[in-house]
Amino acid sequence: MNNINNNDRTANDELLHVLYGLIQNWEHEVVEFKQATNSFSQHDIGKYFSAISNEANLKGFQYGWLVFGVHDKTREIVGTDYRNTNGLEKLKHEVAHNTTGGITFIDIFEVYDGDNRVVMFKIPAAVTAMPTEWKGHWYGREGESLGALSTEELERLRGQARHDWSRQVIGGAGIKHLDQDAIKTARESYKIKHDREYISFEIEKMNDIEFLTKLNLIVKGKLTNAAMVLLGNPDYDNLLDTTARVMWRLYDSNNMVKDYMEFKIPFITVVDKVYDKVRNLTYRYIPNRRSLQTIDIPKYNTNLQRELLYNSIAHMDYTQGGRIYVDEYEDYFLVQNPGVFLPGDILTVLRPWYSAPYYRNQLLAETMTKFNMIDTVAMGIRRVFRIQQERLFPMPDYFFMKPDKVVVRVYGKTLDENYMRMLYDHPEFDIETVYLLDCVQKKQPLNREQYKHLRSIGVIEGKAPNIYVSMNIAEIIDKRTQYTRNKALDDKYYVDLIVRFLQQWGSGTKTDFIRLLGDKVSDVLDEKQKDNKVRNLLMAMKRDGLIKRSDENRRTGTWVLTKDDSE
Repeated sequence: MNNINNNDRTANDELLHVLYGLIQNWEHEVVEFKQATNSFSQHDIGKYFSAISNEANLKGFQYGWLVFGVHDKTREIVGTDYRNTNGLEKLKHEVAHNTTGGITFIDIFEVYDGDNRVVMFKIPAAVTAMPTEWKGHWYGREGESLGALSTEELERLRGQARHDWSRQVIGGAGIKHLDQDAIKTARESYKIKHDREYISFEIEKMNDIEFLTKLNLIVKGKLTNAAMVLLGNPDYDNLLDTTARVMWRLYDSNNMVKDYMEFKIPFITVVDKVYDKVRNLTYRYIPNRRSLQTIDIPKYNTNLQRELLYNSIAHMDYTQGGRIYVDEYEDYFLVQNPGVFLPGDILTVLRPWYSAPYYRNQLLAETMTKFNMIDTVAMGIRRVFRIQQERLFPMPDYFFMKPDKVVVRVYGKTLDENYMRMLYDHPEFDIETVYLLDCVQKKQPLNREQYKHLRSIGVIEGKAPNIYVSMNIAEIIDKRTQYTRNKALDDKYYVDLIVRFLQQWGSGTKTDFIRLLGDKVSDVLDEKQKDNKVRNLLMAMKRDGLIKRSDENRRTGTWVLTKDDSE
């Protein structure tokens, strides 16, 4: 503690004040103290995460605490050696893999009381109407006892009404407060999105009020917040009870603002106006080490820019009253907006089976989909990553800032020639593999499974933690070709086994299929990875129309073939 600077010491003192307050006046169900001298079960941490998250919601708190380094009986500060700073950061991702919607800790703080180190885990309250689960189970607390969430508490959580800010009606606001050009754009976009002659005919017959009422943007003649955000006349933006603005700022090499401009509603047309300000110069690079042919492309992809800003508009927390910022620097730009990142973890979103548990502004998001502005938060983010992959550029960086703010950085140039050429030689890489390679080029830590995956396909060299993207092209091509061939053959074999099982027995559960494939899946995988492997196979078979659920219960339902046996 003697070597920390004044800013760190101030932050530590503030956290100590919070800690002392928790020790003296704690709520049994939303605060838990543990000695955890040097280790603690990750599974137990997950159970406490679920329990404290659920109890915080039920008691009206925004968050709860799990504290290591304090005796759970005497409340004496005893200190803990549980993980180092990097290990705590990894824990955020580890927990996110097994929770509802991939949510994780708001933050993890290391606090010092003299020489005693205390680790404070700040746990978010469960989302409205959605209990927080850990590995498929809901946990709760009775006093200081940890156990299953009671049926009564579970029903109370599920029965909560989720308030959609975008659906709220603005008193005194009507069709006259909307922008006519924005409404015309909305009509045309709606027809393009649905692309049916009879729908276009139906829309053309409606007047503006009928059209917007059909979309729930007008309710009993009054505007919703969603209508005002997307289609509002900028002269009446004061009718909104919060700020709805986008600001572009240009920074010089010294990180000083050189220029800026603010944009008001309607947001249906704001994206092109904002990005007309961003300097999109030509970038030249040589991606093929076996050729000197150059590629000239714009620094930033237009579709990528649109996706990021539209997603910010759809998922921003307007109740915070902040702005969306587009900050342009020499070799990258940032998009930042108020609000917690609901999926919790980027890698979770990149997985093909991920779907968002809910949308913060449900009506706004649904309407933007109908106007051909966005698909979903998950699809939009995956598309952004895929665009950068195809351009051979670094993946976007997501920063989850405090207080609740999401910042995305998009690069307009390459960083590591080996990474760039690896993507050029291997366009077949899945997005998760590319994400991990991007972590390597940026010197970001990997967990053991991620490291083993990259090592197994021969794309990295060096010894952890000093690893780098490989340069041995001949070896990589051989290994990757064999890996891809084996993976395709293995997956087809597994699918055939599941199909034959269902033909013989009529139905089966994921547990049945895990038993069926357990000794056939690679021994490199642990039990959790085998479980994930089977789940991914089932989701792929469902998407391909081979199988379907026999009922609506996603947790206990069984799978059946979609076609009869003869087919």
